[in-house]
Amino acid sequence: MHYDDDISEKSFNLRTWAAMGPFFRPWRGMVAKALLLMLVCSLIDVFIPLYQKYFIDAFIVPRRTDGILAATVVGVLVMVVSLVCVVLFTRMAIRVEMGFSRDLKKACFDHLQTLSLSYYNTTPVGYIIARVLSDTDKIGLLIAWGLVDLMWGLSYVVFAVVAMLLLDFRLGLWVAVMMPIMAAVTTWFQNRILRHNRKVRRTNSLITGSFNEGILGARTSKTLVIEDISAAEFSGLTGEMYRASVRAAALSAIYTPVMMGFGALAVSMMLIQGSGYVQDGSMAFGTLSAMISYAVGIFEPIQHLSRFFSDATSTQANIERVDALLNQKPEITDAPEVREIYGDSFSPRRENWEPIVGGVRFDDVSFKYPDGDEYVLSHFSLGVPAGTCVAIVGETGAGKSTLVNLVCRFFEPVSGRILIDGRDYRERSQLWLHSNIGCVLQSPHLFSGTVRDNIRYGRLDATDAEIMEAARLVSADSVLAKLPMGLDSDVGEGGDRLSTGEKQLISFARAVLADPRIFILDEATSSIDTETERLIQNAIAKVLSGRTSFLIAHRLSTIRAADLILVVQDGKIVEQGTHRELLRKKGRYLKLWAMQYEEDIISQKQEENQRSQGTEPYGFA
Repeated sequence: MHYDDDISEKSFNLRTWAAMGPFFRPWRGMVAKALLLMLVCSLIDVFIPLYQKYFIDAFIVPRRTDGILAATVVGVLVMVVSLVCVVLFTRMAIRVEMGFSRDLKKACFDHLQTLSLSYYNTTPVGYIIARVLSDTDKIGLLIAWGLVDLMWGLSYVVFAVVAMLLLDFRLGLWVAVMMPIMAAVTTWFQNRILRHNRKVRRTNSLITGSFNEGILGARTSKTLVIEDISAAEFSGLTGEMYRASVRAAALSAIYTPVMMGFGALAVSMMLIQGSGYVQDGSMAFGTLSAMISYAVGIFEPIQHLSRFFSDATSTQANIERVDALLNQKPEITDAPEVREIYGDSFSPRRENWEPIVGGVRFDDVSFKYPDGDEYVLSHFSLGVPAGTCVAIVGETGAGKSTLVNLVCRFFEPVSGRILIDGRDYRERSQLWLHSNIGCVLQSPHLFSGTVRDNIRYGRLDATDAEIMEAARLVSADSVLAKLPMGLDSDVGEGGDRLSTGEKQLISFARAVLADPRIFILDEATSSIDTETERLIQNAIAKVLSGRTSFLIAHRLSTIRAADLILVVQDGKIVEQGTHRELLRKKGRYLKLWAMQYEEDIISQKQEENQRSQGTEPYGFA
């Protein structure tokens, strides 16, 4: 699925905005108060021309000052009330903006935690970041300030038009006639502005993703000398966004003077006709002054309304994107009755969790990936008793991770069952299963923070002594000895202050600390030097004792003692047995073993030759 397919091309639609109802509900009381204060402000703004009319007709035209002090005090009091209303509604609008955006961000982030891994495999990181950060901010901004502008603009226009019609129906009619025309022009412009703004938002997501990849892949770009290609791609995206933004801005720039032109036409006609009424005595001078003030003053609320509808049509694209994220369904879900008993990721009912022994059974399992046409497994059956060590070997890209993904329930069988301790694992929650599985991946991820924090993620209530013991078991204590602050050393963003091997050791200690009954080791020693690998192999033998384990291995020497070895080729299991049994079969496993043995011999000879010539292996002096 293309990640922009969920963004529709429909025009402004209130049903789209209804998706924000649940997030708006907690703030509706404060928004109502802010709107009420704005209503008071608009009434005061409508009152000012009437006050001006009274001042002119009562004091200026007759040239008298009796009662002028009382009239001035009334005007000052009205201004004070207006000032207080502005201060109060500003504070409320800020709270609504920040609170609404916070709630929406949290909902998006929480929902992302429930989505299956396949979503992250097909959706760029930049696109997700843009939704959770910039899109939610823009929606919160419009909800808080846009509604306030809308209330003030609409109420002022309505009250001003009514006041004008009551003061003089003949002149007020000029403004009233312009309103439907302005509404039609607004609709025409805003639909086109919306289309360009959707393109801006989509391109912005691509730019965010490209920027993210440019930073994370800076080292690779420099080693491959492709900075110019990356820059050209980024320039193309920014150019596309620039053009779409200019088109939207150009339409907005045309829209505002067109609206003001209609207003100026109405004022001109009022001046021409009103001056005649004043001269023939059918209209007071103060009335004409108030009418002109209303006609001129109505431009500002019209601009507010124009800006609101422009922002609303633009923000609708943000709402569509956020709503699409919140409505994204995970491919792997727990049944309602399972959630009732075991809870979910945010409200686990651990008191109902049964202890796990670790027996795993594939019962007539057939499986193909959601985006694939061919079955990777077909009617596959395999029993793995608790405490068994299963190794999965094969060439790169052969499909070694398929079985592990199924065991971890990152994917589910198309048909057949996978049983944990004799029971279909779909009858229990994902969290129950994942809490009993420890994974050490080929490319480990560390969170920003200290080494202690990262290891403690394995079990949050672990003591420092338990953390150190877990580190010692996997030889991660050697890493701690090199760090200036030991456990309190900062690993950096994503663990970038450590080498890949050091990160792998810490992630291994984290998995050990969790004390899982099922272990998954995905080429866990591939980035570790030979001496450390030997130490870890000894630790693995101790750690995995009595536990069910699945080892994805590239180096066949590390899995000779496995209870069962599965040989994978082209996504299918072609051989299975122990190390000795597979060698006797003289099949695919023997070929892999021979090729790797030959590679190891060649590598050893190269190292010996380099040492004899006085250089270090791999060309380092």
